[in-house]
Amino acid sequence: MNQNTNPNAKGPLSGVKVVDLSLLLPGPLCSQHLADMGAEVIKIENPRAYDGSRAMFKGKTGYPALFMMLNRNKKAITLNLKRDQAKEILFKLLEDADILLEGFRPDGMDKMGIGYDVLKEKFPRLIYCGISGYGTSGKYVDFAGHDLNYLAISGVLDQTGNPPRPAGFQMADVGGGTLTALSAILAALYYREKTGKGQKIDISMTDASVQFLSLYGGILSASGVSPEAGNDILSGKLPNYNVYETKEGRYVALGALEDMFFQSFLRVAGMETLTKDHPMTEENIPIIKQKLAEYFKSKTYADLQPIFDHTDACLSPILNMKEVSEDPHMRERGMVIERNHPKYGPILQYGSPFHFSETPFVYRNDPPEHGEHTEEILTQLGFSKDSISGFKKDRVI
Repeated sequence: MNQNTNPNAKGPLSGVKVVDLSLLLPGPLCSQHLADMGAEVIKIENPRAYDGSRAMFKGKTGYPALFMMLNRNKKAITLNLKRDQAKEILFKLLEDADILLEGFRPDGMDKMGIGYDVLKEKFPRLIYCGISGYGTSGKYVDFAGHDLNYLAISGVLDQTGNPPRPAGFQMADVGGGTLTALSAILAALYYREKTGKGQKIDISMTDASVQFLSLYGGILSASGVSPEAGNDILSGKLPNYNVYETKEGRYVALGALEDMFFQSFLRVAGMETLTKDHPMTEENIPIIKQKLAEYFKSKTYADLQPIFDHTDACLSPILNMKEVSEDPHMRERGMVIERNHPKYGPILQYGSPFHFSETPFVYRNDPPEHGEHTEEILTQLGFSKDSISGFKKDRVI
């Protein structure tokens, strides 16, 4: 289990300071990963317009469930960056900061007078990471969009079937935005350690989504033909890499892509002769698929449990979210955490997927209230109580 509740334990990024201007999902999840690795993350929100995830999916006790999923181990302050005094406070925060993370449109920070060209002159060691839909150049630079748009433009959505259908989860936001930004930030930190130089990182969720198609890109490069949507080796064509319905109307995933795993599945399922009677040729694929469909339709989840438990059969039950939260493997790995929040009571959290032997994940702080640490941080920056009162009066904080 990778959860460590010792507040004095240090993560691999202990000593790194992150100023996070991002909102909603891709940026906040990225900064949560950095915070889970030990970085000090200061989340900045407008004093009168908080992160929209604070208002989404409220739990029974009123807790903002999505915000709670994305913002642990951070401190939160409020700044109205349209005010010059707020910009000066931001600059003071950046004096010893290592990373600035933002998720505005590509020209958003420039319009506020705090774009990278301004910041790099003041803070040459700063690593500036901007996450946007289409990047800071190209035809689509000013286009609005969401996950579905990025998957459409990158070609990923086309591979979901005919007709294409939404994936049901935020692949571009998390895979293209959060995780690509995280890897780039860590690489930039390494570069700065060697050279002393900061830099700007331009993360396009569309660009990064193209990489999901690397296997199909190889097929395109070799054949010159686009893979058939919803009917290629990973999208439903193969009988040994497919989804099947069971007797009670649930579904299972057979991922026995290599022949040795498929043969293991067939042996434990009592279908050893299937590929001997019907070799895996183009004309036999529909026959094998139909035989497997009939087999699974005659079995319940309980019937299939011995195959689920077989280490080489590559058959998995398709779990719903509640089942995932109760799964013993997820619990043992620390990927599902239940916290007793002092204000909201029991809350569900997903743990860190980064398992370090020497610097394990530490749950230091619950997700912060809106502006919870404003006065604390401004005091640390050297502002007096009178100055802080003035900032409130002038709507700076």
